[in-house]
Amino acid sequence: MSEANPLDMTGRVVLVTGGGRGVGRGISERFLGAGADVVVCHRNAPESLPAAGGREAVFLEADVREVDQIDRVVRATTDRLGRLDVLVNNAGGAPEADAATASPRFAEGIIRLNLIAPLHAAQRANAVMQEQEQGGVIINIASVSGTRPSPGTAAYGAAKAGLLSLTQSLAVEWAPKVRVVAVTAGMIRTELAHLHYGDEEAVRAVGATVPLGRMGEPGDVGDACLFLASPLASYVSGASLLVHGGGEKPTFLAAAKGRARA
Repeated sequence: MSEANPLDMTGRVVLVTGGGRGVGRGISERFLGAGADVVVCHRNAPESLPAAGGREAVFLEADVREVDQIDRVVRATTDRLGRLDVLVNNAGGAPEADAATASPRFAEGIIRLNLIAPLHAAQRANAVMQEQEQGGVIINIASVSGTRPSPGTAAYGAAKAGLLSLTQSLAVEWAPKVRVVAVTAGMIRTELAHLHYGDEEAVRAVGATVPLGRMGEPGDVGDACLFLASPLASYVSGASLLVHGGGEKPTFLAAAKGRARA
């Protein structure tokens, strides 16, 4: 890491769960571009590995819901690269489901992926980081679904709310060697955005509801992670950085203006 450039991650090792696609890919590419050695893990290999600056991420196959596979990924990372400086708990997500009829197995699976798996990964990373002179940083990718109603994805929203609470607790327990922070992401346009929002016209319409006039891009989340992992955020722990373009415009304002014109 260069003293002249606090965002230079040369010599740092970063593990990004779910780092080969979507938001995770944007995160991986930002760290690669900053000079870090990046390891990504997925249940299945991505079509192509994240690359930037003429360098490519290392892929490890793993299902983060399985503790033994998390252990294997962390061990393989340290065996190969000698250290672990940053863990980004990015793997997660949920299909839409009616909370009234969702099965117990479905709900438990969503919570396991979005809350329990990050806890297990954080525990394993912390064990490594506590033994390193410079400690480390754990970044949890949360969601605005954990800070507001999340109809259609209730279990997911509850898990993400738990992840924010977990971030605060671990930051206290594991200080001062390890900083634990979160990025609370809003609506992000990934390669699967059409499954949630519809065609290009629909995506633009959704983006127009955001104060900044667009949906976020994976690189926007990556930029936030790069900052939080850097010395520029050396006094930031137990906190969440909102990356949501200003949030969502309050619907009551449009309703009130419409009524006033009527």
